[in-house]
Amino acid sequence: MSINESSREGVYKGLLKSSHPKVGIRPTVDGRRKVRESIEGQTLQMAKAVAKLISDKIRHTDGSPVECVIPPTCIGGVTEAAKTEELFEKEGVGVSLTVSSSWCYGSETMDMHPTRPKAIWGFNGTERPGAVYLAAVLAAHNQKGLPAFGIYGRDVQDKDDITIPKDVEEKILKFVKAGLAVATMKGKSYLSIGGVSMGIAGSMVNPDFFESYLGMRVEYVDMSEFTRRMEENIYDEEEYRKAIEWVKKHCKEGPDNNPPSLQRSRKEKDKHWETVVKMTIIARDLMIGNPKLAKLGFEEEALGHNAIIAGFQGQRQWTDHFPNGDFTETILNSSFDWNGIREPFVFATENDSLNAVSMLFGKLLTDTAQLFCDVRTYWSPEAVKRVTGYKVSGILENGFIHLINSGAASLDWTGEQTSEDGSHLIKQWWEISKEEVEKCLNATLFMPANLEYFPGGGFSTNFLTRGGIPVTMSRVNLIKGLGPVLQIAEGYTVELPEEVHEILDKRTDPTWPTTWFVPNLTGRGAFKDVYSVMNSWGANHAAVSYGHIGDRLITLASMLRIPVCMHNVSEERIFRPSVWNAFGTEDPEGADYRVCNNYGPLYC
Repeated sequence: MSINESSREGVYKGLLKSSHPKVGIRPTVDGRRKVRESIEGQTLQMAKAVAKLISDKIRHTDGSPVECVIPPTCIGGVTEAAKTEELFEKEGVGVSLTVSSSWCYGSETMDMHPTRPKAIWGFNGTERPGAVYLAAVLAAHNQKGLPAFGIYGRDVQDKDDITIPKDVEEKILKFVKAGLAVATMKGKSYLSIGGVSMGIAGSMVNPDFFESYLGMRVEYVDMSEFTRRMEENIYDEEEYRKAIEWVKKHCKEGPDNNPPSLQRSRKEKDKHWETVVKMTIIARDLMIGNPKLAKLGFEEEALGHNAIIAGFQGQRQWTDHFPNGDFTETILNSSFDWNGIREPFVFATENDSLNAVSMLFGKLLTDTAQLFCDVRTYWSPEAVKRVTGYKVSGILENGFIHLINSGAASLDWTGEQTSEDGSHLIKQWWEISKEEVEKCLNATLFMPANLEYFPGGGFSTNFLTRGGIPVTMSRVNLIKGLGPVLQIAEGYTVELPEEVHEILDKRTDPTWPTTWFVPNLTGRGAFKDVYSVMNSWGANHAAVSYGHIGDRLITLASMLRIPVCMHNVSEERIFRPSVWNAFGTEDPEGADYRVCNNYGPLYC
């Protein structure tokens, strides 16, 4: 599906109140005349080749291509560096990549912006090696406390070769995508709808973390705002009618598992459907606004809160009386709704702001819908055998983890989207077909809520994620005296024999969506076995993203100065600023803590 065919042209056009950050390409040269003239053309060609690579390979999360800015002349000294910085500020550059094929004056040509993610590609040649400049300017960055990524190709190139080697391309794309994530978050909001949910620490929303590490602000709205907007009709009634018809046609209601004496009447359930659909529209409007509200006389409400992420408290003050937020969370996090295929939101259940941030990291790095889940149960081979009589083998031989939560499980995570070879995956939203939307919906049941958990009723999402999908589980935790830390576990979704799944699934809550997960093991530390992964996880929730993106998360965390306390990413995939080496190459995890502590939060 092309971008122009999507609902991006409807109510979702321009989700947030800011322009996209651009990538600034900084071609630097030796400022000495005659020397400069001999290399300026090649350096500008390098810059243009990098810009084309970025624009061809990377998109923003709304599907639009990334725009690059190149100054009209190369940077040979401080005056041209200042002019380039002026251009970058005017053009809204959020990430900078310096390229050079030769020696340049390091401190005179370097990017001195205090918070902008920055990298340098030093051309590996022999005539006028950019590697010498790379080493010198990285030393300058490190001495001045401005961490930068160094990009140096493994193989020597001829002096007139302007192609980008594969290893250089990989690092450029990894750096730029993470850098754009940093720039995209800056200035946006986390919208806290409600307060603390059942004592969950992640819902104790910490504005210092958002401001200091992410450059974001926190907005707070009481859940009574939903009641006000529903009772006073502060929503687009035309869209509501469209939405409720779509729900009746596409959202299959599952069996009611509550005791007959507690089950709600058909009339009550229909009323719950009306409520949860309105809640979904209102939650979206709270996040990004809706110009149609201004036409109804609600100019303030039409603006929204410029929220790139949000969370809904729900339990218990809301759900003890009103229908739960499970449908709202599911639909917002999915890549489609009644308006068509569109960019997924990030909307956390139980107002877990830290899991919302983890989901946001995954979305910004992959452009795909994210999975919110409880890290609920580790099933050992012995326990599976005892309960079901089944002996696990193959990828399941070390046991597996049950990921399940009633709330924000996007419908993409049914795994019903497929590649050309038939493999199951989670697609970037602009690649999803209408047929795949139907498959995701057909694989889902909306179950009347478990009234022991949710006395106010509502509907919970129920599906089983397809197996064989490469995924990465992550979580940001806040530690007193230390600050934020990031956990990462790459692995795969797995499938169990149907009868085994049924037995194990019913021991938790069969009205909720299930994802069976096996992490990749390293034989060391938290990844010596599957039990240790579960036992080392720092909170009850996790975010799951499509693909093995642990390396990308590590790159992003280094930009934000968030140390990674647990991961199973191989050393050769890890890409951090060069200054990390100065804090100890024999102990990279310890060095990560030391350097993050040394520099402190990005925006402080």
